[in-house]
Amino acid sequence: MTFFSPVLKKLPGVLLCLVLSIPAYFLGIWLPVVGGPVFGILLGMVVTLFIKDKTFIQAGMSYTSKKILQYAVILLGFGMNISAVLEKGAQSLPIILVTIGTALITGFIVSKILKIKKNVGILVSVGSSICGGSAIAAAAPVINAQDDEIAQSISVIFLFNILAALLFPTLGDVLKLSNEGFGIFAGTAVNDTSSVTAAASAWDGIHNSNTLEDATIVKLTRTLAIIPITLVLALLQILQEKNRKNTGDNEVTGSYSLIKIFPWFVIWFLAASLITTFFNLPVSLINALKWLSKFFIIMAMTAIGLNTNIIKLVKTGGKPIVLGFICWILITASSLAMQHWLGIW
Repeated sequence: MTFFSPVLKKLPGVLLCLVLSIPAYFLGIWLPVVGGPVFGILLGMVVTLFIKDKTFIQAGMSYTSKKILQYAVILLGFGMNISAVLEKGAQSLPIILVTIGTALITGFIVSKILKIKKNVGILVSVGSSICGGSAIAAAAPVINAQDDEIAQSISVIFLFNILAALLFPTLGDVLKLSNEGFGIFAGTAVNDTSSVTAAASAWDGIHNSNTLEDATIVKLTRTLAIIPITLVLALLQILQEKNRKNTGDNEVTGSYSLIKIFPWFVIWFLAASLITTFFNLPVSLINALKWLSKFFIIMAMTAIGLNTNIIKLVKTGGKPIVLGFICWILITASSLAMQHWLGIW
């Protein structure tokens, strides 16, 4: 019985997240510009208002928001054929590097100026620069982000995903972008994959073109930045904890060793990507693993919603939204500037 006790303790919370994730998943299909993860957070935040005692579901919620979130990132790797992505996405690589650098530097400076919580600043910056919810999912465990910090960051990214999906096709027309130019623009300047798909599909509908494939490939190339970014964040965590110990900070406990803090799930993400790259896996299997990754992210976001105080989230959301807006504007501007400079218009 001792062996099953941890499992039984987590089961109620995991099952609740699973049950709520099902309608969130279908709502995400119905309204892809919003996406299942955001619906999961919203359902979780609403349901939690009616739960007075979370003791019986807390262990499962914690497991889902942390471990299942990591499993989602690992499975994401099976959708990444590294050689194919880099081969087709090489043209956009300079633009990707500039936009990522712009967002990270902007996030650091603006967070300091506005005195935004460190973890929220990191998550909004990383989410804006790389791939929205997936990047936040990868970075959150590394920096030990709290559920309310993750929920707040996802909410900010969601807001500007919606705006990008709605406004960018019209902006592309105003700027007279070519089909190729808009595909690269959408892939480098829109945060989340679902919104990249929405923006590119809208453009294709207007112009009877096929930019969706190009935009998706550019977006996948961006996603590879998850690996170096999370490793750098892990190294910074190690150095920070070591410094705090050396200065006699009594709040620091435990080990700051590489083994403890290192984001091993990112290595598994890379391994999954390498398996897809070098082995001819059945398309049906890859699609199933990609689907499971997306559903796990919805489950994790639902757990985060269940553990988030919506009133507190609204009250403290102003500054992170300002940060997200500044990052969004500068990413958009730097992407277009680089495309103009490189002659991809």
